[in-house]
Amino acid sequence: MNTPRVLFQFDTDDQPSTFDGVVAVDAGVDHLFRHGSVTPENVASLVHGAMFTRGAKALRSTAIFIGGTDVLAGEQLLSKVTSTFFGPVRVSVMLDSNGSNTTAAAAVVTAAQHCSLMNCRALVLAGTGPVGRRVARLLGRHGCDVRIGSRSPQRAEQAAAEISVGLKDSSIHGVSTAGDDALQAAMAGCQILIACGAAGVTLIEQTTLDTAADLKLLIDLNAVPPAGLEGVEPTDKGRRDARERICYGALGVGSLKMKIHRRAIEHLFACNDAILDAEAIYALGETLLG
Repeated sequence: MNTPRVLFQFDTDDQPSTFDGVVAVDAGVDHLFRHGSVTPENVASLVHGAMFTRGAKALRSTAIFIGGTDVLAGEQLLSKVTSTFFGPVRVSVMLDSNGSNTTAAAAVVTAAQHCSLMNCRALVLAGTGPVGRRVARLLGRHGCDVRIGSRSPQRAEQAAAEISVGLKDSSIHGVSTAGDDALQAAMAGCQILIACGAAGVTLIEQTTLDTAADLKLLIDLNAVPPAGLEGVEPTDKGRRDARERICYGALGVGSLKMKIHRRAIEHLFACNDAILDAEAIYALGETLLG
């Protein structure tokens, strides 16, 4: 008899995400145990329950998913969970607080389908947020010259420095996007533009967007009107606009995000020692294109 697949969903919010729960079931989890208000202070006993109830060979059939709307809290929880393991007594773990890792992976996998990331230049709008940081790091890791845009140049420069840690020979820089002139300067020479802003906030208007002569690919991860990139619709999935630029909206990228999310859940049960962060999830996303 096959050992049933058990997934523990540790959510930093009071109520565990129903979205993440449904995706887990659709990915083939046999039993889903959902816990809300999980913190580094109360998670150890939950991890022990996952570790000590099965023998070594069966541990690959137990895994942990960390979610919630607070990405920083999720990262802190992941650190505590992994520090609770010892030796081979461990289970696989996936971090996807607020969907940040799967969303970033889907955006960059999408970009790589249309542009060679090596020797390409990209602007990541709202690049200091959780998704923007992950998008920028994934792009930089694959040889892209990355500009992180923020209305605060100091925040942009700080984010670029933090993201670049551990990336040898990366080219990640912070730029100001405060006003049309700054936006035009930030877009100069860029082939890729990815908007990672808050829902319902327009980051750049059509007239300003159209001044960027080198842009080939526009990706807007905002699904709530108005668009983050004016003129890009949430349902766009490879549509070419009047200037022959390829456009993707949040829903257009979302179908790939869902596939990546399910693939990542499935991969948790391939072994008992996987740690699925943004880069590991991106690598899984690449396999979906093979």
